[in-house]
Amino acid sequence: MVQLVGPLRKELADSVSSCRALVVGAGGIGCELLKNLVLTGFKNIEVIDLDTIDVSNLNRQFLFQKKHVGKSKAQVAKESVLRFCPSANITAYHDSIMNPDYNVEFFRNFQLVMNALDNRAARNHVNRMCLAADIPLIESGTAGYLGQVTVIKKGATECYECQPKPTQKTFPGCTIRNTPSEPIHCIVWAKYLFNQLFGEEDADQEVSPDTADPEAAWNPEETAARATASDQDGDIKRVSTKEWARSTGYDPVKLFNKLFKDDIMYLLTMDKLWKKRKAPVPLDWAEVQQLVSSQDEVCGTGLKDQQVLSVGGYSQLFQHSVETLRSQLDEKGDGAQLVWDKDDPPAMDFVTAAANLRMHIFSMSMKSRFDVKSMAGNIIPAIATTNAVIAGLIVLEALKILSSDFQQCRTIFLNKQPNPRKKLLVPCALDRPNANCYVCASKPEVTVKLNVHKTIVQALQDRILKEKFGMVAPDVQIEDGKGTILISSEEGETEANNNKFLSDFGIRNGSRLQADDFLQDYTLLVNVLHCEELPRDVEFEVVGDAPEKPPSAPEEEKSIANGNKDAAQPSTSSKAVVEDDDVLLVDSDEEPSSSTPDVSTEVGSLKRKLHDAETGESASKRKRLDQQTADDDDDIIALD
Repeated sequence: MVQLVGPLRKELADSVSSCRALVVGAGGIGCELLKNLVLTGFKNIEVIDLDTIDVSNLNRQFLFQKKHVGKSKAQVAKESVLRFCPSANITAYHDSIMNPDYNVEFFRNFQLVMNALDNRAARNHVNRMCLAADIPLIESGTAGYLGQVTVIKKGATECYECQPKPTQKTFPGCTIRNTPSEPIHCIVWAKYLFNQLFGEEDADQEVSPDTADPEAAWNPEETAARATASDQDGDIKRVSTKEWARSTGYDPVKLFNKLFKDDIMYLLTMDKLWKKRKAPVPLDWAEVQQLVSSQDEVCGTGLKDQQVLSVGGYSQLFQHSVETLRSQLDEKGDGAQLVWDKDDPPAMDFVTAAANLRMHIFSMSMKSRFDVKSMAGNIIPAIATTNAVIAGLIVLEALKILSSDFQQCRTIFLNKQPNPRKKLLVPCALDRPNANCYVCASKPEVTVKLNVHKTIVQALQDRILKEKFGMVAPDVQIEDGKGTILISSEEGETEANNNKFLSDFGIRNGSRLQADDFLQDYTLLVNVLHCEELPRDVEFEVVGDAPEKPPSAPEEEKSIANGNKDAAQPSTSSKAVVEDDDVLLVDSDEEPSSSTPDVSTEVGSLKRKLHDAETGESASKRKRLDQQTADDDDDIIALD
């Protein structure tokens, strides 16, 4: 007779009680997961999170209360969970999991690692650490009503990086500065403007008209006289935006006329830009103020953040936010900088006002503060019940691993609406590792196309190895027979190389670089493919960046079920028929809206890796085949 301890077999209950588990992230999923773990019987838990509690967390992260705002999420989560089970042994770290202190040996202390993260860089890092330590990882994520849980085990399943994730969508500088055509272009411009005025200036985030726009093909000397900017309102001079703003004392009126009148008139002198586009219409402060009336302030009804103001209303909001931000700078003293934060009201007001004024100038429909915040912060609103369901599924997968029943582990998708088989939860077989993966392959190797005469060592380190390939502290040596050290993770050793071109070190077409990250116990061989001309605004390209997925193994073509081999479930074969409503494209070229299509997924081979959203919460993408009705506005699509 099977002996039970609560709902678990005694052997499993003993395994759970003795298991050392690491939870990475104490946010939306993390709070629910910690509560589930102690109530299931887990006694030895360590949790790490770098964040502090914000008021916006309180509607779904139920381990936190208003009195906890500003405190460490990990520490408060520990204290709250201990009230459920005082005998549990919980260790909390208010720190980043990417800190070198949490090395491979640290990860080897655990039998299980469970991710509840909110960004891809940390996910990539934990994925690599678990591979290096050979510890099972349970990855999870939510995006609105959608959710996913999967299990990653070295050599047995795909790792988190086996399939390429869509990169965050970027836009050419000339589109942002000269010819915006979508609201997101104006929102990006407004965020750049905030940094140019109040934050850390970045040459790549310039907001003034781009005279180098190849499409314009104009002669500045012949048309300069047509840009009739007045001296009183701030002449158009080729000086730093921040320097000019300081010279005016951050005068909101002068800023308004410079940005929304003078710069627009300057754009109008670039005749060729407007031959096939509707020309922008400049705004003048004095004229706009004459239009301001109490009846004209708000368009629409509903919550304040969901209302769309008039042009006059946004001009007033612009003035008020500039004055508030100017005061914040003054309080910090000379040389101070502000950091844009979607949860900082003055900063959000500034971006909302500036973006909407620019939308109006370029004949676009203006957006509510809610919509602007969603797009500016790449937010998918978090749903508490989704987090709870996903946290429960994580524990179920953990119990399978501790039962040594890994063959029953599944990738499980949570859908917004039942699929044709009336299911909200759809389990799929775990995929085998991708032989072309540059992380978990036996000998990771990539080919990078770049111009060796234009790419500097600093760009190789920061943009390629750290940003693209997720390394934390890379060491790079040239395979030239001499073992030349190009980059060292030891401070000061190779800093003199940073601003030199790769060609200065004899790197040419066909050169091979060995990049090592000793923290991640990870080595990557980089083949250099020299290319004289790359597309505009492209520094490098990874050859074969989206490898073909290997065909499914024959045994994966059988119908499977979560924990039940006999139940009928969706096929995981690549030959499976795809229902029209099975897939969703979260990343669309269409104008972002406040609605997402209904979703149901049955096909395992079409994994949807849901996007990193505000709460953590990872994800997979499915192609959108149906247009959603306008009144279904439950979710906001995260913008890549």
